Amino acid sequence: IAVASGADGVHLGQDDLPISAARKVLGDHKIIGASTHSVEQAQQAEREGADYVAIGPVFSTATKPGVGPAKGIEIIAKTKEKVNIPVIAIGGINSNNVEKTLKAGADGVAVISAVFKEANTGLATRRLSKKIGAIKKRK
Repeated sequence: IAVASGADGVHLGQDDLPISAARKVLGDHKIIGASTHSVEQAQQAEREGADYVAIGPVFSTATKPGVGPAKGIEIIAKTKEKVNIPVIAIGGINSNNVEKTLKAGADGVAVISAVFKEANTGLATRRLSKKIGAIKKRK
């Protein structure tokens, strides 16, 4: 689907196509991200050719109940120490904890509930994006 649609890349979960297989299909010029739940999985994803990793769940989340307990903010710095690709925090990120998440070293965040639980998803997205921009300027 990514190739047919001309997508810039794909994000792969733990049960999706292996990174190496996706790289063969997409080539070196497309972005491949991988969901990881431990430092070891993040290191493995980097070895296999991921361009970035999402680590989490950092905080408790109801969106993906099967991913296990929250890893805590510490998982971000631990992962950053061990990989040389961007680390995206995922799981339970919202406007109340996004600042400490980014200050912990996350290169970015991925959210679902922070936007889709709001009545006006467009407004929620703009507000969160503006807040993230302000935080990154202060970094």
